[in-house]
Amino acid sequence: MEKQAELPKIWCVGVAVCAASYTFDRLFSYIAMQEIPAGCRVVVPFGKGNAKRVGIVLSCAEQAAQPEQQLKPVLAVVDKQPILSPEMLDLVFWLKEMTFCTYYDAVRTILPAGMQVQLVETISLAEPQPDCPLTDAEAHLLFFLRGAKTKQEFRRILADADTQGKKIVDTLVQKGFLLRQETVKEKTHGQTGIKMLRMAAPPDEVPPVTKTQQKLVRILQETGAVSEKEACYLSGVTTAVAKKLVQNGVVESYTVKPPLHTYAASGQTRQPADIVLSAEQQAVYDRMVAALGEGMHCFLLHGVTGSGKTSVFIRLIDTVVQRGKQVILLVPEIALTPQIVEQFYQLFGNIVAVIHSELSLGQRSETWRSIASGAVKIIIGTRSAVFAPVQNLGLIVVDEEGERTYKSDSAPRYHAISVAKKRCQTHHCPLLLASATPSVESYYFAKRGIYTLLEMHQRYNQTPLPHVEVVDMQEERTLGKEGMFSETLAQALRDNLESGSQSLLLLNRRGYHTIISCASCNQPVYCPNCSIPMTYHKVNNSLMCHYCGHTQDMVETCPSCGGKHLRKMGFGTQRLEEELRLIVPEARILRMDADTTMSRYAYEERFQEFRQGKYDIMLGTQMIGKGLDFPNVTLVGVLSVDKALYAGDFRSYERTFSLITQVVGRGGRGEKAGRAILQTSMPEHYVLRLAAQQAYPAFYEQEIALRRQLIFPPICDICVVGFTGMREPDVRTAAMHTADVLKDQIRKTGFSYPIWVLEPVPCVYGRINGKYRYQLVIKCKNTKPYRDLIHAVLTEAGADRSFARVHLYADMNGDVGI
Repeated sequence: MEKQAELPKIWCVGVAVCAASYTFDRLFSYIAMQEIPAGCRVVVPFGKGNAKRVGIVLSCAEQAAQPEQQLKPVLAVVDKQPILSPEMLDLVFWLKEMTFCTYYDAVRTILPAGMQVQLVETISLAEPQPDCPLTDAEAHLLFFLRGAKTKQEFRRILADADTQGKKIVDTLVQKGFLLRQETVKEKTHGQTGIKMLRMAAPPDEVPPVTKTQQKLVRILQETGAVSEKEACYLSGVTTAVAKKLVQNGVVESYTVKPPLHTYAASGQTRQPADIVLSAEQQAVYDRMVAALGEGMHCFLLHGVTGSGKTSVFIRLIDTVVQRGKQVILLVPEIALTPQIVEQFYQLFGNIVAVIHSELSLGQRSETWRSIASGAVKIIIGTRSAVFAPVQNLGLIVVDEEGERTYKSDSAPRYHAISVAKKRCQTHHCPLLLASATPSVESYYFAKRGIYTLLEMHQRYNQTPLPHVEVVDMQEERTLGKEGMFSETLAQALRDNLESGSQSLLLLNRRGYHTIISCASCNQPVYCPNCSIPMTYHKVNNSLMCHYCGHTQDMVETCPSCGGKHLRKMGFGTQRLEEELRLIVPEARILRMDADTTMSRYAYEERFQEFRQGKYDIMLGTQMIGKGLDFPNVTLVGVLSVDKALYAGDFRSYERTFSLITQVVGRGGRGEKAGRAILQTSMPEHYVLRLAAQQAYPAFYEQEIALRRQLIFPPICDICVVGFTGMREPDVRTAAMHTADVLKDQIRKTGFSYPIWVLEPVPCVYGRINGKYRYQLVIKCKNTKPYRDLIHAVLTEAGADRSFARVHLYADMNGDVGI
């Protein structure tokens, strides 16, 4: 009897496909003739047209027989080994559940950008060429393709083809004269560096250029080599202008490749054990060390500014590393990264890695692989560093935990602290949150015993907090004083300069004038893409939108009524710098805002120069307000912070209190006493008064009472369902329809949990980057029944083809009103 041939093994894999919309996102089933481990990327046919898509395998099971339904096969396997660990695969499902994102959105967020893959189409001449007839148009195109001397010229001919030309290319592929191949490539295999521009010819040999191009040429002739980003800002043009000048041979483009380790240490200069802790610091350290072997628990460290929280972090992290574990330290701003990383490199050497968005794609990929291999023990970075592929996590520390920068505003809309909790639960290790101004939510949980509250009430070495003086700017105006500086602050700056100490000035508005307004109709000059007034930048005599990035020349007439009398109102950091030079002309002034820190390493360079005493006064936006330590700063000035109190969000008071408290705390951190001057038009406002006193517990009691009355977090959770689209009627109708869908779902499912649904309204900034914005606010609890309800609403409303051009999303505990 003949032995029956064994049937080939078949595996059914569940694939998360890229670019799938939320309404139909799921694990799509494909068959494979080999086992493909979960965590490997694949290429699969997708949709009716079988377009090739990249996906990632999230499940794989052997099939005893051919599946009843006819499944499409996996076309190619990209990875030999899984690129996601079991923990990260679990995190994909968790992000999908908690943040209402797609599976592939979660994968894309966990993987560094440099490890993302894409399908790249290549077209080449077939060898040998077939012998079949061609039309005149086909023969014409083929003649030029055959005559191309380089690959670049070949690609340019294809790229320049119009719609009819692309159809001819398709025909040549079908007839076999051209070969079309699709390959999978990573976005980068190395470091990308900084894109630089310089003139390609001497000034007297520059060919004729357009009026717009002349602006960029003039900047390059004056400055020499400069980064593309800075050159375009200074000249007020887009990168498309630079690209055209490069194509025409007027300008040269090249890349400066930075070293992988920006903060490479030349040997350890100190040891963590050399750091001496105060009694308060030692008590916090001892409590945390005792918790290291006790599983997951969340601690909140509330320490006044200058109490030495970083020293506690260092000693604690050293203990964890000595036990063979890895540590993640999160900081809220890129501006804080250089100072902390430099300190950690000096203490720990090259077992430290840094992750933030300003790193090149190559740097992020190499850093990711080093962490995954276990070579890196300490990971420091901003929000995305919470996904570092550590295998043996012993502790996560979140510095300045109350900062909103830890919350992502694009899919997946996660909060880094929530992800940190999930990872600490997986690794059975503690989570330490720390701040001089904790979020109201965290302090509430600590007061209720959900977190363990640790406190440090004294500054290190017992140095006093800065003396704060509040100046009423309304009173200054009645006395006939004009300008941005009160006489009190102006004189304090002169005295501080004379004494050899440094000063810090905070104004949370960059640019020169904040609004250009018409004297006839009183209308500001709005951005053409946003419902937001443009900001005037004197350095390039341009108007800029700080939301969508639109730049244009300064207008001479009002776009609304044609009036020729325009008023420049308000002031930003550029005008502040100009007025400051009149008050203290001999001072060396450093301006720090988004306009002066465009290059990737501007933060560390400027802060280092200030610390070395090369500048007397640093003025800037909120990037200088938190976490920085400059021992010679003895004077802090805060200008015009009142508007932040009324930003249209229920967290406005909390953010204003935090910003003032933190920036005031930058002063008097060395041997000299500190002084702070707060200029305001509302000197009696309790938020400003309590911030001046550094009285966080008193502020918390006021704020939590208000939150209870209005039913806002942490009393409940808030889910914001957002709607964006190019046509306002479509967006408004979609928002109203979704509200009806929500009410129908509540009735149909018999949903019995408490829920408050507010009517859809336009956002405060109703149009950004050409898209109109509405929001539907739901007061609820972040539990599975509520999430299931919201998921059902998003799926049903999103499937309505009447609103195909409206994008909707859900954001749990995101910003409301803005």
